Amino acid sequence: MSVKRQVSSKAWLALHSRTTMAYNLMMTWEFGRFYKALLVVVVILSVWACATTVPSLVHSTQVRGSLVVGRVLTALTGDRSRRHLPQMRFLELEEQDSRKRFQVEIESPDQPFALDLPPGRYRLTRVQISEGPFMSMADLDMVFSVDAGVITHVGTWRFGIDSPRYGRMVVASVVADQGETARVHDFLDEQYPTFDRRVIVEMLPQPSRMEARLFEVMPYPRYPRMFRRHWW
Repeated sequence: MSVKRQVSSKAWLALHSRTTMAYNLMMTWEFGRFYKALLVVVVILSVWACATTVPSLVHSTQVRGSLVVGRVLTALTGDRSRRHLPQMRFLELEEQDSRKRFQVEIESPDQPFALDLPPGRYRLTRVQISEGPFMSMADLDMVFSVDAGVITHVGTWRFGIDSPRYGRMVVASVVADQGETARVHDFLDEQYPTFDRRVIVEMLPQPSRMEARLFEVMPYPRYPRMFRRHWW
């Protein structure tokens, strides 16, 4: 009888040991996943923190580099019965050589911009769209150059936003027709009259049209599930 009890005790101890080991391995794996996710968040936050925030309209007395002018238009291309229409919250530019980033605050569906940027080759890398309390973001890859001593006109940047749905997209396109060019001249005469002797050079981002996926930006507004309109 004692032998049976001893055997059963050993079996129970072996089973307990295996269960404890499996639990420890599972917790180690879960902690590893949490650590990796936390590391990704820290990296993303540090990357965002490195971007220099610049206003959409620089004062003429604060221009130290080159003046870059253009216009941002944001519109909903699908269902127009939504309460909140999209507008550009900000866009992000990256100087290709130094990798320095500039976050341009727009906060409007239709906004001319005039930026003070050092000469160089730039890339439009990211845009963030707001629709009331909802926000979404897309990564882009459109390149343009900024020359020294001139006014660089980068055209009108149009962003067509899909209606809220799974897999919604944004279509970015650049135009610079005669009407837009005339508006630029009027804008410069009004906002920067002391720059009337500077040469205006047209440098449109390339490619002039591209499509990108929009992703929801958390945290999501605390609405009941049945009232949420965004499900990506």
